[in-house]
Amino acid sequence: MVTVKITENTVPFKHPSLPYPCETYYKIYGDITSGVRPLVTLHGGPGMSHNYLLSISRLASTHSIPVIFYDQIGTGRSTHLRSKRLDTKFWTTELFIAELDNLLSSLNIADSFDLLGQSWGGMLGAMFAVRGHQGLAKLIISNSPASMPLWLESCNYWRTQLPSEIEHALQKHEKNGTFDDPEYKAAVEYFYKLHLCRTFPFPKDLQDSIDWVERDDTVYMTMNGPSEFTVIGSLKDWSIVDDIHKISAPTLVLNGEFDEARDSCVYPLFEQIPKVKWYTFSGASHCSNVEVPERYCAVVGEFLNSSV
Repeated sequence: MVTVKITENTVPFKHPSLPYPCETYYKIYGDITSGVRPLVTLHGGPGMSHNYLLSISRLASTHSIPVIFYDQIGTGRSTHLRSKRLDTKFWTTELFIAELDNLLSSLNIADSFDLLGQSWGGMLGAMFAVRGHQGLAKLIISNSPASMPLWLESCNYWRTQLPSEIEHALQKHEKNGTFDDPEYKAAVEYFYKLHLCRTFPFPKDLQDSIDWVERDDTVYMTMNGPSEFTVIGSLKDWSIVDDIHKISAPTLVLNGEFDEARDSCVYPLFEQIPKVKWYTFSGASHCSNVEVPERYCAVVGEFLNSSV
């Protein structure tokens, strides 16, 4: 068994929009000074925390790739800003890109790194890559849509497959805005067991991330909404379809057979990114890295170590 060095700390994060200086928490598996290009991971949500991605840390022992996790501002062990709840002008994609830029510079890895974003993290990674960044060597967009309208279309397809009583409960509470009702929460959980994570009870790392959202839903509620398929936040019209072709880094697109992000969601990424591969995990859903961690890391590791 390979012993992997684990480091955790925070870096200061300053931005003109922040009401006070903030901190970004990070955790590193492996040695980022080893000469091996590190992999930076971007968690989903927005507002989920890094915990559910921790299975990817096995790349540090199986492929000698240093893996960096961090909690985006507003969640996990980074600075929270509860006073900004429902402030759509504050919680912008530009803020999160600035935070990523700051982390890369603070860790002295901006000259050479790989990026893996899952769900919202993949959306963020795509937006980061579209700008062009000389230090970005390879990009992995995991379980992410090319647009939120495509995401909603995909989730609505899965909803047509639900038992009628589950779909009725969802529709009733969406119409009434009663998202805290136990009946609505139970119906959402039914959907999640099929299309968020098919391993149930949810593994601890995933539950830890869900618990962070329940403790502070500021970012999730503002940018997304009350559930994965009731998107009424500031991201509801988000799309990168018109800019996908600007991604120059070799890219791996991933999704699961039962993913909330169905093939229709990710196809524009495969169609328009110049250097791209696409892999779908059979039997898995949205949190593929949680459900099939060994297979997931094998696919990711092979891509990162390839000469392409």
